[in-house]
Amino acid sequence: MHPYYHALSSAKKFGGGWSDYLEIHSWFDATKALFGDARHRALRHHTAGIFWCEEEFGTFIDVVQNDVVKQVPVRLIAEQHVMEDMGFLPTPEWWLNQMKLAPEMNRVPVKSTDLGTSPIDELRRTLVNELYKGEG
Repeated sequence: MHPYYHALSSAKKFGGGWSDYLEIHSWFDATKALFGDARHRALRHHTAGIFWCEEEFGTFIDVVQNDVVKQVPVRLIAEQHVMEDMGFLPTPEWWLNQMKLAPEMNRVPVKSTDLGTSPIDELRRTLVNELYKGEG
């Protein structure tokens, strides 16, 4: 669903105008710039993404309805967005479990004999060996 329609839904549910909510809903869907289909949701449409949204926008937003300022919890707006798109609140673990592990994801680091011999290459080799110690 387009962020505008999410924002209309938020205004109906929590009060205020659609423009009060558009920035939050646009934040969730900004990942469409990276991946053009529904898989973009794996990056923010989950329980951790709901808390990231709250970190980004604060605990509450102020909306005005009938000349009264009302505070709306950002977490509720974020949960609404994810529920409207997903039908449930997935965890990051759920998303990762849906993905196939490609062999390249378990790539073994380059052997030290394949690296150069400059001091920077030596440092790189040491860091790579420490980073991947015990893996592979």
